[in-house]
Amino acid sequence: MIYIAADHAGFNLKEELKKYLEELEYEYEDLGNKVLKLEDDYPDFALKLAKKVIETNEKGILICATGFGMAMAANKIKGIRAAVCWDDFTALQSREHNNANVLCLGSKIIDLETAKKIVRTWLETDFSNDERHVRRLEKIEEIE
Repeated sequence: MIYIAADHAGFNLKEELKKYLEELEYEYEDLGNKVLKLEDDYPDFALKLAKKVIETNEKGILICATGFGMAMAANKIKGIRAAVCWDDFTALQSREHNNANVLCLGSKIIDLETAKKIVRTWLETDFSNDERHVRRLEKIEEIE
């Protein structure tokens, strides 16, 4: 299961990525916005999705204008490793080295085709489990 959510700035990209997730045959749950509302706040969606990711040990995708606000809010939740990605390399590294469990995208930074490539790479990349990466993640957990 992939959880996906967006504020008003990320709404249109979210709707397109839902279609793409269906093409890739991933199950997803849309945690909002379900309709475009200009008066919403990205922390509300980040919190809702982050809690679901922790409860279920699944992955999530958050979208706002830059991805930064969503990442900052989601990363306040213990166990969340939200990463803003803008190309294949950042998507690959966030999973392989950092075991990111939430992907954050900026709808005003990337286009749909780039977003699709990022999502596919991110979903298809596993954590390396290399000792140095495990050690570093354990240090992050100690900070939490």
